[in-house]
Amino acid sequence: MKIDHLKDLRAWLSGEGLDGFIVPRNDEHHCRSIPEKDQRLRWLTGFTGSAGVALVLRERAFIFVDGRYSIQAAQQMDMTQFEMQNLLKTPPAEWIRKNLPFGIRLGYDPKLHTVTDGNALRSSVKGRDGELVAIANNPIDQLWKDRPLPQQAPIVLHDLNFAGESSEKKRMKLAVELQHEKIDCLLLTQLESIAWLLNIRGGDLAFVPVTIGYAILYADGRAQLFVDPLKVSTSVASHLGAQHVAVQPLDDFSEAIEHLAAKRRSVGLDPNSCSDWLHDKLRRGGAVVRLIRDLCIAARASKNSLELAGSRAAHLRDGVAFSRFLAWVDSGQALHLTELELAAKLNGFREESEFYRGPSFSDISAVSPNSALAHYNPVPESQHRLELDTLYLIDSGAQYLDGTTDATRTIAVGSPTVEMRRHFTLVLKGHIALACARFPLGTSGQQLDTLARFPLWLAGLDYDHGTGHGVGSYLSVHEGPQRIAKDGPAPLEAGMIISNEPGYYKLGTYGIRLENLMAVQEAPRVAGAEDPSLQFEVLTLIPFDRRLIDLSLLTSGERDWVDSYHARVFTLLESQLSVTDRNWLISATAPLGD
Repeated sequence: MKIDHLKDLRAWLSGEGLDGFIVPRNDEHHCRSIPEKDQRLRWLTGFTGSAGVALVLRERAFIFVDGRYSIQAAQQMDMTQFEMQNLLKTPPAEWIRKNLPFGIRLGYDPKLHTVTDGNALRSSVKGRDGELVAIANNPIDQLWKDRPLPQQAPIVLHDLNFAGESSEKKRMKLAVELQHEKIDCLLLTQLESIAWLLNIRGGDLAFVPVTIGYAILYADGRAQLFVDPLKVSTSVASHLGAQHVAVQPLDDFSEAIEHLAAKRRSVGLDPNSCSDWLHDKLRRGGAVVRLIRDLCIAARASKNSLELAGSRAAHLRDGVAFSRFLAWVDSGQALHLTELELAAKLNGFREESEFYRGPSFSDISAVSPNSALAHYNPVPESQHRLELDTLYLIDSGAQYLDGTTDATRTIAVGSPTVEMRRHFTLVLKGHIALACARFPLGTSGQQLDTLARFPLWLAGLDYDHGTGHGVGSYLSVHEGPQRIAKDGPAPLEAGMIISNEPGYYKLGTYGIRLENLMAVQEAPRVAGAEDPSLQFEVLTLIPFDRRLIDLSLLTSGERDWVDSYHARVFTLLESQLSVTDRNWLISATAPLGD
């Protein structure tokens, strides 16, 4: 971080008569991935994590991050300038309510805060007899002299053979829900929802194939798409028009909102993804605002049969590339290479597929002790080289036209210690327990989370991140509403894809994580069962490192699961590998104990 950035922001505060300004890691669409031009928190602080908020006051400054990023933030930031707070244990609004001086004037950019967050901030500031001041022109945008330009990637149509359902059919299903709720239209601000609903993809974000824009879905099934006209070819515009989707310039969106408000329309919006600015603009203009969940989120979470088939094909392709990479690492050719070079090698294998469209997130390629940082991303200044007698953790995913992948493997390089093998096996036991779960309809990820943690808990250990996140279909690698975590309330439903990734991290020494993606499916009815159940289908096809498994810690059932999984991996992958890589796979998937 350049200290001048903090100094410049404080000079702006003084000029505006404000006591503070809050800077979230958000753009106006409130997606997990954001464009380079919207990395305001990184510009101000130097912190590159995916979740964080800065609060800058006249004399003090605070950075709010969760447990995943506390070490990373301390390494990347000048902590003589910032005080760290836990984002989950003490959210900014709660901290403000308890700590800010009375009568404070706190500035915020309403486009960068959701309705829910804006309401929480207003309540907290009001509780201190203060004022939350909406700032029309974000000061960082004025101070950031070399701010990147927005991307201009073209919009492409997502083939029906991959989407599995036409945009018109999707829109009519959701339109019925709007009619039932007596809502005239639904505002769509989340980019993944727009891409899914209209069966389009783009290239405006580094890892998520979406285009930046807004959409309005009407109760009769029509839609308006507001995007930069330079991104829309004549053929794409013609196709969308024939599907009753009107393509309009992005600059027209504000006017369209004003028109809806002036007509006193009933407008639905999601308070957890729609900006406070949009909500206020509609309400003040006279619209009847209805706070409802983005209808696309639940609809796209449960994949149709073609999307699931595409995901299986993508994981088969990815399993081949990942296995080739692991065989290469085991050959000794990877020794002394950097973490970035290792990640590039894996993606090089993926690039040989004609369906490959790039990584699904920034690779976590970590050699001990960097692997002890759960969300470490290698950079030239901090990366290590692969050496003997270390653990190497690679968490990497790909975007294919037919599916999105995400997998993590922890690999022994040289001779692992007894402790490493014990911790690896405890993580594996939790992974197996979750993969084998059978559960009734209505079960939430929160209820299943304990299964993955229990073997670690018995040893007095735990990990400070969720166990599983939802995954899209050639969309975002992080998708809701499904998640497996201590606070994952959404019920799991058939067709959802979710990760299974317990871990263990020994600070400053090594980290272990084992991640597969799984699809939720109906379980076969057992004799005497009164109600239907769900189970998981494992999609990822990558061997676990047998050298790190302590057989004395596994039950016979757990050994059988590993052997069965490895047998399936071998059967599906072996015909697509070279003789050398096939021989490696034979050894890597041999029955435990052989």
